[in-house]
Amino acid sequence: MKSLNIILTMLALIGGMTACNDELDVQNPNNQTTYDFGNTESDLQEAVIACYNRIRLEGTFARVGYTLDAVRGDEVWNSSQQWYLEYDNLNSPGTIEIGDMWPWRDCYHVVNRTNFVLSKVDGVNMSEDSYNKIAGQALFLRSLAYYELATYYQTVPLITDYASYSDINTMYASNNTQDEVFDQIEADLKKAMQILPSRDAGGEFAKGRATSGAAAGYLARALMFRHKYSEAYTVLKDIIAGVYGHYELTADYGDNFREGSAYENNSESLFEVQYMDYGTGGTDEEWTPVNISSQATQGHAVESNYASQELGSWGDLAGAPWLYNLFRKENCTDDRLDPRLYWTLVTFEDKYSSYTGLKTAAYPNGDPRCNTVYQKDITATPLSNSAQGGISIAKFTNARNNIYSSITTGLHCGINLRLMRYSDVLLRAAECENEINGPTQTAIDYINIVRERVALKDLKLSDFPSKDALFEQIANVERPKEFGCENGRGIDLLRWGFFYDADRLNQLVEHGYYKRDGKASTDELTAATADDSSFKYYYKGHEYFPIYQSTLNANPHLVGNSANKNEDNGPAFLAKWTVHPIVK
Repeated sequence: MKSLNIILTMLALIGGMTACNDELDVQNPNNQTTYDFGNTESDLQEAVIACYNRIRLEGTFARVGYTLDAVRGDEVWNSSQQWYLEYDNLNSPGTIEIGDMWPWRDCYHVVNRTNFVLSKVDGVNMSEDSYNKIAGQALFLRSLAYYELATYYQTVPLITDYASYSDINTMYASNNTQDEVFDQIEADLKKAMQILPSRDAGGEFAKGRATSGAAAGYLARALMFRHKYSEAYTVLKDIIAGVYGHYELTADYGDNFREGSAYENNSESLFEVQYMDYGTGGTDEEWTPVNISSQATQGHAVESNYASQELGSWGDLAGAPWLYNLFRKENCTDDRLDPRLYWTLVTFEDKYSSYTGLKTAAYPNGDPRCNTVYQKDITATPLSNSAQGGISIAKFTNARNNIYSSITTGLHCGINLRLMRYSDVLLRAAECENEINGPTQTAIDYINIVRERVALKDLKLSDFPSKDALFEQIANVERPKEFGCENGRGIDLLRWGFFYDADRLNQLVEHGYYKRDGKASTDELTAATADDSSFKYYYKGHEYFPIYQSTLNANPHLVGNSANKNEDNGPAFLAKWTVHPIVK
Protein backbone atom coordinates (compact mmCIF):
# COMPACT_ATOMS: atom_id res chain seq x y z
CA MET A 1 0.00 0.00 0.00
CA LYS A 2 2.86 2.36 0.90
CA SER A 3 4.50 1.66 -2.49
CA LEU A 4 1.23 2.36 -4.27
CA ASN A 5 0.87 5.69 -2.46
CA ILE A 6 4.40 6.64 -3.45
CA ILE A 7 3.70 5.80 -7.11
CA LEU A 8 0.44 7.76 -7.13
CA THR A 9 2.15 10.78 -5.52
CA MET A 10 4.92 10.73 -8.11
CA LEU A 11 2.39 10.52 -10.95
CA ALA A 12 0.46 13.46 -9.49
CA LEU A 13 3.65 15.52 -9.25
CA ILE A 14 4.64 14.68 -12.82
CA GLY A 15 1.15 15.53 -14.06
CA GLY A 16 1.19 18.82 -12.18
CA MET A 17 4.59 19.71 -13.57
CA THR A 18 3.40 18.87 -17.07
CA ALA A 19 0.31 21.00 -16.62
CA CYS A 20 2.47 23.89 -15.45
CA ASN A 21 4.69 23.55 -18.50
CA ASP A 22 1.63 23.59 -20.77
CA GLU A 23 0.31 26.70 -19.06
CA LEU A 24 3.62 28.52 -19.46
CA ASP A 25 3.41 28.00 -23.22
CA VAL A 26 0.16 29.99 -23.44
CA GLN A 27 0.75 33.39 -25.04
CA ASN A 28 -0.99 36.42 -23.56
CA PRO A 29 -2.54 38.22 -26.56
CA ASN A 30 -2.57 41.46 -24.57
CA ASN A 31 1.16 41.37 -23.93
CA GLN A 32 2.60 41.11 -27.40
CA THR A 33 6.01 42.41 -28.38
CA THR A 34 7.39 43.69 -31.66
CA TYR A 35 8.86 40.20 -32.19
CA ASP A 36 5.49 38.45 -32.31
CA PHE A 37 3.31 41.36 -33.53
CA GLY A 38 3.07 42.65 -37.07
CA ASN A 39 3.09 39.34 -38.86
CA THR A 40 -0.44 39.58 -40.24
CA GLU A 41 -2.29 42.09 -42.34
CA SER A 42 -4.63 42.76 -39.42
CA ASP A 43 -1.68 43.56 -37.14
CA LEU A 44 -0.26 46.03 -39.63
CA GLN A 45 -3.60 47.74 -40.13
CA GLU A 46 -3.65 48.35 -36.37
CA ALA A 47 -0.03 49.50 -36.43
CA VAL A 48 -0.82 52.10 -39.10
CA ILE A 49 -3.59 53.50 -36.91
CA ALA A 50 -1.04 53.73 -34.11
CA CYS A 51 1.16 55.80 -36.44
CA TYR A 52 -1.68 58.28 -36.98
CA ASN A 53 -2.12 58.46 -33.21
CA ARG A 54 1.36 59.95 -32.90
CA ILE A 55 0.56 62.97 -35.08
CA ARG A 56 -2.17 63.88 -32.58
CA LEU A 57 0.15 64.55 -29.63
CA GLU A 58 1.24 67.81 -28.02
CA GLY A 59 4.56 67.79 -29.78
CA THR A 60 3.13 67.09 -33.21
CA PHE A 61 -0.20 68.73 -34.01
CA ALA A 62 -2.36 68.71 -30.87
CA ARG A 63 -0.81 71.86 -29.43
CA VAL A 64 2.86 72.83 -29.37
CA GLY A 65 4.04 71.26 -32.60
CA TYR A 66 1.30 73.04 -34.53
CA THR A 67 1.56 76.48 -32.94
CA LEU A 68 5.36 76.74 -32.81
CA ASP A 69 5.58 77.42 -36.52
CA ALA A 70 2.75 79.93 -36.30
CA VAL A 71 4.57 81.95 -33.64
CA ARG A 72 7.79 81.72 -35.66
CA GLY A 73 5.95 83.54 -38.43
CA ASP A 74 5.42 87.28 -38.72
CA GLU A 75 1.62 87.29 -38.43
CA VAL A 76 1.47 85.85 -34.90
CA TRP A 77 3.08 87.05 -31.66
CA ASN A 78 3.36 85.71 -28.11
CA SER A 79 0.76 87.86 -26.35
CA SER A 80 1.07 86.11 -22.98
CA GLN A 81 4.82 86.90 -22.98
CA GLN A 82 5.29 83.58 -21.20
CA TRP A 83 5.03 80.22 -22.98
CA TYR A 84 6.51 80.32 -26.49
CA LEU A 85 8.24 83.65 -25.83
CA GLU A 86 11.69 82.35 -26.76
CA TYR A 87 10.29 80.84 -29.96
CA ASP A 88 8.51 84.06 -30.86
CA ASN A 89 11.73 85.98 -30.21
CA LEU A 90 13.79 83.31 -31.99
CA ASN A 91 16.38 83.03 -29.26
CA SER A 92 15.71 79.85 -27.28
CA PRO A 93 18.75 78.75 -25.23
CA GLY A 94 18.11 75.06 -25.96
CA THR A 95 16.98 74.17 -22.45
CA ILE A 96 13.20 74.64 -22.80
CA GLU A 97 11.27 71.41 -23.22
CA ILE A 98 8.18 72.65 -25.04
CA GLY A 99 9.92 73.62 -28.25
CA ASP A 100 13.40 72.17 -28.00
CA MET A 101 12.25 68.67 -27.08
CA TRP A 102 8.52 67.96 -27.43
CA PRO A 103 8.20 68.14 -31.25
CA TRP A 104 11.49 66.21 -31.54
CA ARG A 105 10.22 63.50 -29.18
CA ASP A 106 6.80 63.08 -30.74
CA CYS A 107 7.95 63.23 -34.36
CA TYR A 108 10.42 60.45 -33.61
CA HIS A 109 7.53 58.46 -32.14
CA VAL A 110 6.00 58.67 -35.62
CA VAL A 111 9.30 57.68 -37.25
CA ASN A 112 9.66 54.71 -34.89
CA ARG A 113 6.19 53.33 -35.58
CA THR A 114 6.31 53.84 -39.32
CA ASN A 115 9.73 52.17 -39.46
CA PHE A 116 8.19 49.19 -37.66
CA VAL A 117 5.40 48.92 -40.23
CA LEU A 118 7.83 49.21 -43.13
CA SER A 119 10.12 46.58 -41.60
CA LYS A 120 7.24 44.07 -41.51
CA VAL A 121 5.07 44.78 -44.52
CA ASP A 122 7.22 43.02 -47.13
CA GLY A 123 7.06 39.75 -45.20
CA VAL A 124 3.28 39.55 -44.78
CA ASN A 125 1.03 37.82 -47.30
CA MET A 126 -1.70 40.20 -48.44
CA SER A 127 -3.31 41.64 -51.56
CA GLU A 128 -1.48 44.26 -53.60
CA ASP A 129 -4.16 46.81 -52.68
CA SER A 130 -3.67 46.19 -48.94
CA TYR A 131 0.10 46.30 -49.29
CA ASN A 132 -0.03 49.61 -51.16
CA LYS A 133 -2.29 51.22 -48.60
CA ILE A 134 -0.29 50.05 -45.58
CA ALA A 135 3.14 50.83 -47.01
CA GLY A 136 1.97 54.08 -48.61
CA GLN A 137 0.49 55.45 -45.40
CA ALA A 138 3.63 54.57 -43.44
CA LEU A 139 5.85 56.27 -46.02
CA PHE A 140 3.70 59.40 -46.02
CA LEU A 141 3.58 59.67 -42.23
CA ARG A 142 7.32 59.10 -41.93
CA SER A 143 7.95 61.85 -44.47
CA LEU A 144 5.52 64.16 -42.65
CA ALA A 145 7.45 63.62 -39.40
CA TYR A 146 10.80 64.24 -41.07
CA TYR A 147 9.43 67.35 -42.83
CA GLU A 148 8.55 68.76 -39.41
CA LEU A 149 11.88 67.68 -37.90
CA ALA A 150 14.00 69.12 -40.72
CA THR A 151 12.14 72.44 -40.83
CA TYR A 152 12.17 72.79 -37.04
CA TYR A 153 15.60 71.38 -36.12
CA GLN A 154 17.55 71.57 -39.40
CA THR A 155 20.05 68.68 -38.96
CA VAL A 156 18.48 65.59 -37.43
CA PRO A 157 19.27 61.85 -37.32
CA LEU A 158 17.84 60.02 -40.30
CA ILE A 159 16.67 56.59 -39.10
CA THR A 160 14.87 54.42 -41.64
CA ASP A 161 15.77 50.88 -40.51
CA TYR A 162 13.77 49.51 -37.59
CA ALA A 163 16.62 47.13 -36.78
CA SER A 164 18.66 50.18 -35.79
CA TYR A 165 16.82 50.27 -32.47
CA SER A 166 18.27 46.91 -31.40
CA ASP A 167 21.84 48.23 -31.22
CA ILE A 168 22.73 51.16 -28.98
CA ASN A 169 25.41 52.27 -31.44
CA THR A 170 22.88 52.73 -34.23
CA MET A 171 19.97 53.77 -32.02
CA TYR A 172 21.98 56.75 -30.81
CA ALA A 173 22.44 58.10 -34.31
CA SER A 174 24.39 61.12 -35.44
CA ASN A 175 23.01 64.14 -37.29
CA ASN A 176 22.32 63.99 -40.98
CA THR A 177 22.46 67.08 -43.13
CA GLN A 178 19.20 68.79 -43.96
CA ASP A 179 19.71 67.85 -47.62
CA GLU A 180 20.07 64.16 -46.70
CA VAL A 181 16.82 64.29 -44.74
CA PHE A 182 15.01 66.01 -47.60
CA ASP A 183 16.38 63.45 -50.06
CA GLN A 184 14.68 60.76 -47.97
CA ILE A 185 11.47 62.78 -47.68
CA GLU A 186 11.32 63.13 -51.46
CA ALA A 187 12.01 59.42 -52.01
CA ASP A 188 9.31 58.37 -49.53
CA LEU A 189 6.72 60.74 -50.97
CA LYS A 190 7.43 59.77 -54.58
CA LYS A 191 6.80 56.14 -53.72
CA ALA A 192 3.76 56.94 -51.58
CA MET A 193 2.10 58.97 -54.33
CA GLN A 194 2.55 56.05 -56.74
CA ILE A 195 1.00 53.38 -54.52
CA LEU A 196 -1.64 55.17 -52.45
CA PRO A 197 -5.15 55.50 -53.87
CA SER A 198 -6.47 58.90 -54.85
CA ARG A 199 -9.18 60.57 -52.80
CA ASP A 200 -11.67 59.54 -55.51
CA ALA A 201 -10.60 55.90 -55.83
CA GLY A 202 -10.05 55.53 -52.10
CA GLY A 203 -13.71 55.90 -51.15
CA GLU A 204 -14.28 55.68 -47.39
CA PHE A 205 -10.61 54.83 -46.88
CA ALA A 206 -9.61 58.26 -48.21
CA LYS A 207 -11.62 60.16 -45.60
CA GLY A 208 -9.02 61.17 -43.08
CA ARG A 209 -6.15 59.00 -44.31
CA ALA A 210 -3.16 59.78 -46.49
CA THR A 211 -3.86 59.57 -50.21
CA SER A 212 -1.77 59.98 -53.34
CA GLY A 213 -2.91 63.62 -53.41
CA ALA A 214 -1.61 64.20 -49.88
CA ALA A 215 1.74 62.69 -50.84
CA ALA A 216 1.91 64.76 -54.02
CA GLY A 217 1.07 67.95 -52.15
CA TYR A 218 3.77 67.39 -49.56
CA LEU A 219 6.25 66.41 -52.25
CA ALA A 220 5.69 69.80 -53.87
CA ARG A 221 6.28 71.46 -50.51
CA ALA A 222 9.50 69.51 -49.98
CA LEU A 223 10.76 70.33 -53.47
CA MET A 224 10.00 74.02 -53.07
CA PHE A 225 11.84 74.16 -49.77
CA ARG A 226 15.00 73.47 -51.79
CA HIS A 227 13.96 75.74 -54.67
CA LYS A 228 13.31 72.85 -57.08
CA TYR A 229 10.60 74.86 -58.74
CA SER A 230 10.43 73.00 -62.05
CA GLU A 231 10.01 69.62 -60.36
CA ALA A 232 7.48 70.99 -57.91
CA TYR A 233 5.52 72.70 -60.68
CA THR A 234 5.11 69.42 -62.54
CA VAL A 235 3.62 67.81 -59.43
CA LEU A 236 1.36 70.79 -58.71
CA LYS A 237 0.01 70.88 -62.27
CA ASP A 238 -0.79 67.17 -62.00
CA ILE A 239 -2.73 67.80 -58.78
CA ILE A 240 -4.65 70.62 -60.48
CA ALA A 241 -5.34 68.36 -63.49
CA GLY A 242 -6.90 65.73 -61.22
CA VAL A 243 -4.20 63.08 -61.61
CA TYR A 244 -4.42 62.38 -57.86
CA GLY A 245 -8.14 62.89 -57.49
CA HIS A 246 -10.50 65.82 -57.81
CA TYR A 247 -9.81 68.86 -55.61
CA GLU A 248 -11.54 72.22 -55.64
CA LEU A 249 -11.96 75.22 -53.36
CA THR A 250 -14.96 75.12 -51.07
CA ALA A 251 -17.50 77.79 -51.92
CA ASP A 252 -17.29 79.08 -48.34
CA TYR A 253 -13.77 79.75 -47.05
CA GLY A 254 -15.04 79.10 -43.51
CA ASP A 255 -15.81 75.47 -44.27
CA ASN A 256 -12.10 74.80 -43.83
CA PHE A 257 -12.30 75.71 -40.14
CA ARG A 258 -15.62 74.24 -39.10
CA GLU A 259 -16.21 71.04 -37.14
CA GLY A 260 -18.32 68.13 -38.32
CA SER A 261 -18.58 65.62 -41.13
CA ALA A 262 -20.27 68.14 -43.41
CA TYR A 263 -17.11 70.26 -43.46
CA GLU A 264 -14.12 68.14 -42.52
CA ASN A 265 -12.21 66.11 -45.16
CA ASN A 266 -13.87 68.30 -47.77
CA SER A 267 -13.10 68.91 -51.43
CA GLU A 268 -10.32 71.37 -50.58
CA SER A 269 -8.46 69.21 -48.06
CA LEU A 270 -5.38 67.32 -49.20
CA PHE A 271 -4.56 66.20 -45.66
CA GLU A 272 -5.84 67.00 -42.19
CA VAL A 273 -5.29 65.71 -38.68
CA GLN A 274 -8.40 63.94 -37.39
CA TYR A 275 -9.92 64.86 -34.02
CA MET A 276 -13.16 63.66 -32.47
CA ASP A 277 -15.94 66.24 -32.43
CA TYR A 278 -16.27 68.22 -29.21
CA GLY A 279 -17.82 66.16 -26.40
CA THR A 280 -17.75 62.83 -28.23
CA GLY A 281 -14.45 61.58 -26.80
CA GLY A 282 -13.60 60.59 -23.26
CA THR A 283 -12.54 62.77 -20.36
CA ASP A 284 -8.86 61.86 -19.89
CA GLU A 285 -6.46 64.58 -21.02
CA GLU A 286 -3.23 62.85 -21.92
CA TRP A 287 -0.53 65.46 -21.77
CA THR A 288 2.25 62.89 -21.78
CA PRO A 289 3.42 60.96 -24.84
CA VAL A 290 1.85 57.74 -23.48
CA ASN A 291 -1.55 58.45 -25.04
CA ILE A 292 -3.06 55.01 -24.51
CA SER A 293 -6.21 55.74 -22.52
CA SER A 294 -9.40 54.39 -24.06
CA GLN A 295 -11.10 57.39 -22.44
CA ALA A 296 -8.87 60.07 -23.98
CA THR A 297 -10.56 63.32 -25.01
CA GLN A 298 -9.05 62.93 -28.50
CA GLY A 299 -9.14 66.65 -29.19
CA HIS A 300 -6.50 69.36 -29.56
CA ALA A 301 -5.54 72.41 -27.51
CA VAL A 302 -4.91 74.91 -30.31
CA GLU A 303 -7.94 76.96 -29.21
CA SER A 304 -6.50 77.14 -25.70
CA ASN A 305 -3.48 78.94 -27.16
CA TYR A 306 -5.50 81.22 -29.46
CA ALA A 307 -8.55 82.37 -27.47
CA SER A 308 -8.70 85.19 -24.92
CA GLN A 309 -7.56 84.67 -21.33
CA GLU A 310 -10.60 86.61 -20.14
CA LEU A 311 -12.78 83.86 -21.57
CA GLY A 312 -10.85 81.09 -19.84
CA SER A 313 -8.17 80.21 -22.38
CA TRP A 314 -4.41 80.60 -22.03
CA GLY A 315 -4.22 83.45 -24.53
CA ASP A 316 -0.64 82.63 -25.48
CA LEU A 317 -0.72 83.65 -29.15
CA ALA A 318 -2.36 86.59 -30.90
CA GLY A 319 -2.64 87.89 -34.44
CA ALA A 320 -0.28 90.67 -35.49
CA PRO A 321 -1.78 94.13 -36.17
CA TRP A 322 0.07 93.95 -39.50
CA LEU A 323 -2.12 91.02 -40.59
CA TYR A 324 -5.31 92.79 -39.55
CA ASN A 325 -4.39 95.91 -41.51
CA LEU A 326 -3.37 93.83 -44.51
CA PHE A 327 -6.94 92.54 -44.66
CA ARG A 328 -8.36 96.06 -44.30
CA LYS A 329 -6.45 97.42 -47.29
CA GLU A 330 -8.73 95.68 -49.79
CA ASN A 331 -12.47 95.03 -49.71
CA CYS A 332 -14.53 92.63 -51.77
CA THR A 333 -16.08 93.73 -55.06
CA ASP A 334 -19.42 94.30 -53.23
CA ASP A 335 -17.61 96.36 -50.56
CA ARG A 336 -17.81 93.64 -47.91
CA LEU A 337 -14.74 92.92 -45.83
CA ASP A 338 -12.62 89.99 -46.92
CA PRO A 339 -14.40 87.04 -45.19
CA ARG A 340 -10.98 85.58 -44.41
CA LEU A 341 -10.52 88.34 -41.83
CA TYR A 342 -13.68 87.14 -40.09
CA TRP A 343 -12.37 83.57 -39.97
CA THR A 344 -8.82 84.52 -39.00
CA LEU A 345 -9.06 87.18 -36.27
CA VAL A 346 -11.65 87.96 -33.58
CA THR A 347 -12.48 91.61 -34.18
CA PHE A 348 -15.64 93.68 -34.31
CA GLU A 349 -16.45 95.20 -37.68
CA ASP A 350 -19.65 97.04 -38.60
CA LYS A 351 -19.51 95.51 -42.06
CA TYR A 352 -19.84 92.01 -40.61
CA SER A 353 -23.56 92.77 -40.39
CA SER A 354 -23.80 91.92 -44.08
CA TYR A 355 -22.89 88.31 -43.24
CA THR A 356 -26.50 87.49 -42.39
CA GLY A 357 -27.27 84.26 -40.63
CA LEU A 358 -23.78 83.72 -39.24
CA LYS A 359 -23.16 83.25 -35.54
CA THR A 360 -20.20 85.44 -34.81
CA ALA A 361 -18.29 86.73 -31.84
CA ALA A 362 -17.96 89.99 -33.72
CA TYR A 363 -21.61 90.96 -33.21
CA PRO A 364 -22.25 93.27 -30.23
CA ASN A 365 -24.31 92.31 -27.17
CA GLY A 366 -27.93 91.43 -27.69
CA ASP A 367 -27.71 90.13 -31.24
CA PRO A 368 -29.19 86.60 -31.28
CA ARG A 369 -26.57 85.54 -33.80
CA CYS A 370 -23.82 86.27 -31.33
CA ASN A 371 -21.62 83.38 -30.27
CA THR A 372 -22.78 82.42 -26.77
CA VAL A 373 -19.26 82.22 -25.37
CA TYR A 374 -18.54 85.83 -26.26
CA GLN A 375 -22.06 87.28 -26.04
CA LYS A 376 -21.70 88.68 -22.53
CA ASP A 377 -18.38 90.38 -23.12
CA ILE A 378 -17.87 91.30 -26.76
CA THR A 379 -18.58 94.92 -27.60
CA ALA A 380 -17.39 97.16 -30.40
CA THR A 381 -13.92 96.72 -28.88
CA PRO A 382 -13.27 92.96 -28.59
CA LEU A 383 -11.57 91.44 -25.58
CA SER A 384 -7.81 91.53 -25.51
CA ASN A 385 -6.17 88.15 -25.88
CA SER A 386 -4.22 88.66 -22.63
CA ALA A 387 -3.37 91.27 -20.01
CA GLN A 388 -0.59 92.44 -22.33
CA GLY A 389 -2.94 92.86 -25.28
CA GLY A 390 -3.45 91.17 -28.62
CA ILE A 391 -6.13 90.21 -31.13
CA SER A 392 -7.48 86.70 -30.53
CA ILE A 393 -7.08 84.19 -33.36
CA ALA A 394 -10.33 82.74 -34.68
CA LYS A 395 -9.12 79.85 -36.83
CA PHE A 396 -9.84 76.37 -35.50
CA THR A 397 -11.66 77.80 -32.47
CA ASN A 398 -15.18 78.08 -31.12
CA ALA A 399 -15.22 81.83 -31.84
CA ARG A 400 -16.65 81.07 -35.26
CA ASN A 401 -18.18 77.64 -34.63
CA ASN A 402 -20.52 78.33 -31.68
CA ILE A 403 -20.46 74.72 -30.52
CA TYR A 404 -20.19 75.13 -26.77
CA SER A 405 -21.15 77.79 -24.25
CA SER A 406 -17.91 78.06 -22.24
CA ILE A 407 -14.28 77.48 -23.09
CA THR A 408 -12.54 74.55 -21.42
CA THR A 409 -8.79 74.60 -21.79
CA GLY A 410 -7.01 71.43 -22.76
CA LEU A 411 -7.32 68.73 -25.38
CA HIS A 412 -11.02 69.22 -26.14
CA CYS A 413 -11.34 71.09 -29.44
CA GLY A 414 -12.57 68.75 -32.18
CA ILE A 415 -12.01 70.83 -35.32
CA ASN A 416 -9.74 68.90 -37.67
CA LEU A 417 -6.52 70.76 -38.38
CA ARG A 418 -6.21 71.11 -42.15
CA LEU A 419 -2.48 70.77 -42.83
CA MET A 420 -2.70 71.26 -46.59
CA ARG A 421 -5.49 72.76 -48.66
CA TYR A 422 -6.03 73.08 -52.40
CA SER A 423 -5.61 76.84 -52.16
CA ASP A 424 -1.99 76.11 -51.19
CA VAL A 425 -1.59 74.06 -54.38
CA LEU A 426 -2.86 76.99 -56.47
CA LEU A 427 -0.70 79.64 -54.79
CA ARG A 428 2.35 77.38 -54.95
CA ALA A 429 1.70 76.79 -58.65
CA ALA A 430 1.59 80.57 -59.09
CA GLU A 431 4.88 80.90 -57.23
CA CYS A 432 6.58 78.20 -59.31
CA GLU A 433 5.30 79.67 -62.58
CA ASN A 434 6.59 83.06 -61.50
CA GLU A 435 9.99 81.70 -60.50
CA ILE A 436 10.41 79.89 -63.81
CA ASN A 437 8.76 82.24 -66.30
CA GLY A 438 7.37 85.18 -64.38
CA PRO A 439 5.61 87.38 -64.33
CA THR A 440 2.98 85.67 -66.50
CA GLN A 441 -0.77 85.60 -66.93
CA THR A 442 -0.73 81.93 -65.96
CA ALA A 443 0.62 82.80 -62.52
CA ILE A 444 -1.96 85.57 -62.18
CA ASP A 445 -4.73 83.14 -63.14
CA TYR A 446 -3.82 80.72 -60.35
CA ILE A 447 -3.90 83.56 -57.83
CA ASN A 448 -7.21 84.87 -59.11
CA ILE A 449 -8.91 81.52 -58.53
CA VAL A 450 -8.15 81.92 -54.82
CA ARG A 451 -9.17 85.59 -54.78
CA GLU A 452 -12.45 84.97 -56.60
CA ARG A 453 -13.57 82.57 -53.87
CA VAL A 454 -13.71 85.54 -51.47
CA ALA A 455 -14.97 88.03 -54.10
CA LEU A 456 -11.79 90.07 -54.39
CA LYS A 457 -11.02 91.94 -57.59
CA ASP A 458 -8.92 90.01 -60.11
CA LEU A 459 -5.27 90.93 -60.33
CA LYS A 460 -3.93 92.18 -63.66
CA LEU A 461 -0.60 91.19 -65.14
CA SER A 462 0.07 94.82 -66.08
CA ASP A 463 0.26 95.68 -62.36
CA PHE A 464 3.35 93.49 -61.92
CA PRO A 465 6.27 94.64 -64.05
CA SER A 466 8.74 92.12 -62.64
CA LYS A 467 9.10 88.69 -61.13
CA ASP A 468 10.08 90.35 -57.85
CA ALA A 469 6.89 92.42 -57.81
CA LEU A 470 4.65 89.39 -58.29
CA PHE A 471 6.63 87.44 -55.69
CA GLU A 472 5.98 90.27 -53.20
CA GLN A 473 2.25 89.96 -53.87
CA ILE A 474 2.31 86.20 -53.36
CA ALA A 475 4.56 86.20 -50.31
CA ASN A 476 3.27 89.19 -48.38
CA VAL A 477 -0.34 89.61 -49.51
CA GLU A 478 -1.92 86.46 -50.93
CA ARG A 479 -0.34 83.81 -48.72
CA PRO A 480 -0.69 85.59 -45.34
CA LYS A 481 -4.33 86.45 -46.02
CA GLU A 482 -5.18 82.92 -47.14
CA PHE A 483 -3.16 81.06 -44.50
CA GLY A 484 -2.74 83.63 -41.72
CA CYS A 485 -2.26 82.11 -38.24
CA GLU A 486 -2.01 78.57 -39.62
CA ASN A 487 0.98 76.25 -39.42
CA GLY A 488 3.39 76.95 -42.30
CA ARG A 489 4.26 80.66 -42.42
CA GLY A 490 7.49 80.17 -40.47
CA ILE A 491 8.59 77.49 -42.93
CA ASP A 492 7.84 79.89 -45.79
CA LEU A 493 10.15 82.49 -44.24
CA LEU A 494 12.90 79.86 -44.06
CA ARG A 495 12.65 78.75 -47.68
CA TRP A 496 12.49 82.34 -48.95
CA GLY A 497 15.63 83.27 -46.98
CA PHE A 498 14.04 86.26 -45.27
CA PHE A 499 16.34 85.84 -42.27
CA TYR A 500 19.45 86.23 -44.46
CA ASP A 501 18.77 89.62 -46.04
CA ALA A 502 18.94 92.85 -44.01
CA ASP A 503 15.98 94.46 -45.79
CA ARG A 504 13.82 91.35 -45.45
CA LEU A 505 14.72 90.97 -41.78
CA ASN A 506 13.78 94.59 -41.17
CA GLN A 507 10.50 93.88 -42.97
CA LEU A 508 9.84 91.04 -40.53
CA VAL A 509 10.51 93.44 -37.65
CA GLU A 510 7.90 95.81 -39.10
CA HIS A 511 5.36 93.01 -39.59
CA GLY A 512 5.95 91.86 -36.02
CA TYR A 513 5.22 95.17 -34.27
CA TYR A 514 2.81 94.89 -31.33
CA LYS A 515 1.62 96.88 -28.33
CA ARG A 516 1.42 95.67 -24.75
CA ASP A 517 -1.45 98.00 -23.86
CA GLY A 518 -3.95 95.42 -22.66
CA LYS A 519 -6.17 96.03 -25.68
CA ALA A 520 -7.02 94.19 -28.89
CA SER A 521 -5.22 96.93 -30.76
CA THR A 522 -5.76 97.09 -34.51
CA ASP A 523 -3.67 100.21 -35.08
CA GLU A 524 -1.20 100.07 -37.93
CA LEU A 525 2.04 100.27 -35.96
CA THR A 526 5.41 101.81 -36.71
CA ALA A 527 8.71 101.88 -34.88
CA ALA A 528 7.54 105.06 -33.17
CA THR A 529 4.15 103.72 -32.04
CA ALA A 530 4.87 100.05 -31.32
CA ASP A 531 6.07 98.74 -27.97
CA ASP A 532 8.14 95.99 -29.49
CA SER A 533 8.67 93.41 -32.24
CA SER A 534 9.67 89.84 -31.59
CA PHE A 535 12.06 89.86 -34.56
CA LYS A 536 14.24 92.48 -32.86
CA TYR A 537 15.49 89.68 -30.61
CA TYR A 538 16.39 87.21 -33.35
CA TYR A 539 19.75 85.45 -32.89
CA LYS A 540 21.48 84.20 -36.02
CA GLY A 541 20.79 80.51 -36.55
CA HIS A 542 17.62 80.61 -34.43
CA GLU A 543 15.29 80.62 -37.39
CA TYR A 544 15.54 76.93 -36.49
CA PHE A 545 14.85 75.69 -32.98
CA PRO A 546 17.80 74.35 -30.96
CA ILE A 547 18.10 70.66 -30.19
CA TYR A 548 17.32 70.14 -26.52
CA GLN A 549 20.51 70.14 -24.45
CA SER A 550 19.54 67.04 -22.49
CA THR A 551 19.08 65.18 -25.78
CA LEU A 552 22.58 66.23 -26.83
CA ASN A 553 23.95 65.12 -23.45
CA ALA A 554 22.30 61.70 -23.73
CA ASN A 555 23.52 60.98 -27.27
CA PRO A 556 27.31 61.14 -27.70
CA HIS A 557 26.94 61.02 -31.51
CA LEU A 558 24.64 64.05 -31.74
CA VAL A 559 25.83 67.64 -32.14
CA GLY A 560 23.96 70.92 -31.93
CA ASN A 561 22.47 72.69 -34.93
CA SER A 562 22.84 76.33 -35.98
CA ALA A 563 20.63 77.50 -33.11
CA ASN A 564 22.71 75.66 -30.51
CA LYS A 565 25.83 77.26 -32.00
CA ASN A 566 24.35 80.73 -32.83
CA GLU A 567 25.67 80.06 -36.32
CA ASP A 568 24.69 82.20 -39.31
CA ASN A 569 23.02 80.12 -42.05
CA GLY A 570 23.00 83.06 -44.44
CA PRO A 571 26.26 82.39 -46.31
CA ALA A 572 25.30 78.77 -47.07
CA PHE A 573 21.80 79.79 -48.23
CA LEU A 574 23.05 82.64 -50.41
CA ALA A 575 25.69 80.42 -52.00
CA LYS A 576 22.86 78.36 -53.53
CA TRP A 577 19.90 80.71 -53.86
CA THR A 578 18.93 84.36 -53.90
CA VAL A 579 16.49 86.35 -51.78
CA HIS A 580 13.92 88.41 -53.65
CA PRO A 581 14.44 92.13 -53.02
CA ILE A 582 11.56 94.05 -51.46
CA VAL A 583 9.18 95.69 -53.93
CA LYS A 584 6.99 98.35 -52.37
